Amino acid sequence: MPLFNTDIVYCLFQVVFHDVGALTEKLFPIVEAMQKHFSAGSGAYYSDAIFFLSVAMHRIMPTELKCIVQLDLDLKFRSSIRDLFQEFNHFPAEAVIGIAREMQPVYRHTFWQYRKENPKSRVGDPPPDGLPGFNSGVMLLNLDAMRCSTLYNQLLEPERVARLAEKYHFRGHLGDQDFFTMIGMEYRELFYPLSCGWNRQLCTWWREHGYGDVFQLYYRCDGPVHIYHGNCNAPIPND
Repeated sequence: MPLFNTDIVYCLFQVVFHDVGALTEKLFPIVEAMQKHFSAGSGAYYSDAIFFLSVAMHRIMPTELKCIVQLDLDLKFRSSIRDLFQEFNHFPAEAVIGIAREMQPVYRHTFWQYRKENPKSRVGDPPPDGLPGFNSGVMLLNLDAMRCSTLYNQLLEPERVARLAEKYHFRGHLGDQDFFTMIGMEYRELFYPLSCGWNRQLCTWWREHGYGDVFQLYYRCDGPVHIYHGNCNAPIPND
C-alpha cells in the first residue's frame, strides 16, 4: 500500500486596510503636483488621489516592508504570483520600480508636440527600439530602493515634476503611469522592464482612434503570457 506525506503547509498572511484620505494627507504636496499634470481635471476617473499613491509608497509604508507588488483589479493570472515576486531578484542596482511597457500608442499621442519638435527622438516610438511609455497595471515597487534613491526622491519634488512636464509638453490623464512614463524618458535606469507577458494588456481603443496603421507595432507581445490585463473593459480570454 503506498504511503502519502500528509504534512500540511500553512501560509500565514495579514490583511491591513488603509485610509486613502489619511495617506493622501501625508503626501499632499506630491499628490497635488501629480494631479495637476497627470489627470484630466477634477472629477475625472484618474484624478482620484489613490491613483498617485504608488509614486511615494515608500514614504507611507512601514520601513520593515521592503517591497510591494501593486496590481490592478482587472487582471487574470496564468502563472504563480510567486514567479512575479522573483522578478525583484533581477533588478539592476539603480532600478526602483519594475513595470511593463504600454501596449498602445497612447504616449505617441500624448507626446505629439515634443515629437514634432524633436523628430529624431525615440519618445513615444514602438518597441523594440522606441520608448512607448509604461503601463501601471502590474508594478513591482522596491521600497528600500525607492527610499535610498536620491535621484528618484528629487524627481518627486513638485518643481522637478513641473520642469519635466514643461520640457516634454506633457499633459497626461492616466495618473501614476504618466509620471513613471515621463521620468522614464529621461531616467530609464530607474526602471526594470518587465516582459510584456507579465502585463499583457488587451485594450485596443487606440486602434480605432487614429492609430490603426501603427497599432500592431505596440500591441504585439511575443513570449508566454503570465497575466492578462483587461484594461478599458476589454474581455479576458477564458483559457
